[in-house]
Amino acid sequence: MDLSRQQAILLVEDDQSTRDLLRNIIARRFPEFNVITAENGQAGLESFRLHAPQVVITDIKMPVMDGIEMAGAIRQLQPDIQFIVLTAYNNKTYLGRFNEIGYCAYLAKPIEFSKLFEAVERCCAEAEKES
Repeated sequence: MDLSRQQAILLVEDDQSTRDLLRNIIARRFPEFNVITAENGQAGLESFRLHAPQVVITDIKMPVMDGIEMAGAIRQLQPDIQFIVLTAYNNKTYLGRFNEIGYCAYLAKPIEFSKLFEAVERCCAEAEKES
C-alpha cells in the first residue's frame, strides 16, 4: 500500500478563513493524517498529483476550477478516491453532478464538526477497503 495515500487528506476550499479553520480542526482530530490545503480546484488537482491523498474534502463553487471539475479530473487519475463535498448551496444540480462523479459524504455549510469527523472516518475506512 502507498503510504503517502494512507496518511494524507486534501482540503480544497477557496475561503481562507474556512480553509484554515477546517485544516486545524481536522489536523487536531486526525493527527495521523497530513492535511494538505489548496485554494481552488486547479491547485487542488496539482496537490492531488503531488501528494496522492486517500480522501479529498472539497468545496463546490471556487474560482479558477470548481470542485466538480476538479473531482472529475481526480476521479480519472484515481478511480477509487473518496470525496467529501462541502457546500453552502442547497442546489440539486450540484448534487446531481457530484452523483455522477461519486462521493462518500455531502455536507452543507455551516459545517457541523461532528458530521465532518464522522464523514472523514467513514471515507477513510472506505479508502482502506479499496486499497
